[in-house]
Amino acid sequence: MTMTVIGKHIIAELYGVEKELISYEDKVREITERVVEEAGLTKIGSVYKQFEPYGVTCVVLISESHVSLHTWPEYGVVNLDIFTCGDHNKTERAFELFLEHFKPKSYKHYVLTRG
Repeated sequence: MTMTVIGKHIIAELYGVEKELISYEDKVREITERVVEEAGLTKIGSVYKQFEPYGVTCVVLISESHVSLHTWPEYGVVNLDIFTCGDHNKTERAFELFLEHFKPKSYKHYVLTRG
């Protein structure tokens, strides 16, 4: 049986991210929206939630599927989820862009082919 790859899914944990980059919605929104655009993804809509005293959760619905992230500034951690169908290079590009913008000291990630 041949498996058809429908999509590519990257699940990542970024460590050692500067608190200033991930504490508040405005900065997280700026980075996330820029990544979606620069990766060539097609945004349909987005929801951002600011937590008190800090921390952000967001989900961006894209034609290709979704991008979501959750921040824990007190630990310098970002949990990131990028799932796309179609051009799988866009998934990798979005991940690379998030790494460029958040500049984690380390990270681990899993790449899943969905089909």
